[in-house]
Amino acid sequence: MHISSIPYFRCISAAFVALLASTNVSAQNKLPTVQLTAGMHVIQAEVAATEGARQQGLMNRQTMGPNEGMLFVFDRPAGVCMWMKNTPLPLSVAFIDQAGKIVNIEDMQPNTTDSHCAKKLIRYALEMNQSWFKQKNIKPGTTIEGLPR
Repeated sequence: MHISSIPYFRCISAAFVALLASTNVSAQNKLPTVQLTAGMHVIQAEVAATEGARQQGLMNRQTMGPNEGMLFVFDRPAGVCMWMKNTPLPLSVAFIDQAGKIVNIEDMQPNTTDSHCAKKLIRYALEMNQSWFKQKNIKPGTTIEGLPR
């Protein structure tokens, strides 16, 4: 073995350990999931049902799969506003009433503190990659099935 290959090996090993650690941290931050449907479209959504989970949301997440999202569940219908502080992903949020119907959908820009609010009292908010709802032709009035009650 050449002496010059030892530092290279250490760099590869350190990089591999760092990759494993970051993958493990991402996996640990994930919440329980639920399968939802919007018409024929299937969504795998992490469920943020506690105050702490709702406050954390998708903060600091770098990526999200094409049909993955986060479902915010509130104990009772409420006036809800969302923001994107420390959230590097461009997202769209659907505000959903107690019956499962989308009230309104808002696009949100990364790392901003602009408020995006439901137009009436809602029980759920579903965040997806930006334009996901538009690409699937999902609009206000569409029912989301599989919501936890």
